[in-house]
Amino acid sequence: QNGVMSGLMQMLLLKVSAHITEQLGMAPGGEFREAFKEASKVPFCKFHLGDRPIPVTFKRAIAALSFWQKVKLAWGLCFLSDPISKDDVEKCKQKDLLEQMMAEMIGEFPDLHRTIVSERDIYLTYMLKQAAKQIELPRASENEPRKYIPAVVVGVVGMGHVPGIEKNWNSDLNIQEIMSVPPPSASNKIFKFVVKATVFGLMGYGCYRIGQRTVQFILSMPAAQNYLQKLTEIRSH
Repeated sequence: QNGVMSGLMQMLLLKVSAHITEQLGMAPGGEFREAFKEASKVPFCKFHLGDRPIPVTFKRAIAALSFWQKVKLAWGLCFLSDPISKDDVEKCKQKDLLEQMMAEMIGEFPDLHRTIVSERDIYLTYMLKQAAKQIELPRASENEPRKYIPAVVVGVVGMGHVPGIEKNWNSDLNIQEIMSVPPPSASNKIFKFVVKATVFGLMGYGCYRIGQRTVQFILSMPAAQNYLQKLTEIRSH
């Protein structure tokens, strides 16, 4: 629905999610599900999903990577088998360790970090600022002065986004640029063609092998051999 590359990327990330779930006994994103449950208990509370749509993030991330970076990332995600413990999760809550992990990600895939982390920092900041705008109270008449009350907002975000949100909070933000999906590059077109050619080639070869074995099986049957023998005799006469 969202393209071959986005579909493959989602499959790989689902594999990562399944790996984390298997290791920890709990699925990622539990903090957001818990936030939704608590928000539903508060009268008149509005719940808003404030992150950038996943298809936009995936397409921008894929467009930012070169062909070899795509291969390297896919290879790493396919063979992800490192054990994860609850102690590891607690260590990740330490700011210095988290910053170190982010720095490693920037060093290996700087463009991926920009699209998946930095751009979403801007988007999340923008949405939080929109939600935090003062609420205008209803007026009895047009002559009555406008009165505002502050909005009460609870934002639940991943720890890795907190520094970026703090950094962007006082900036004038524009999210139009980070919401656009760039046209596919030449490497994307080549990779897409290679994937399609490989899939159809394997399917064609499989059909050929199945058909060949089917024909051999039919010809080995006594009834088929008798029919061929009679046909040969008729031709000779």
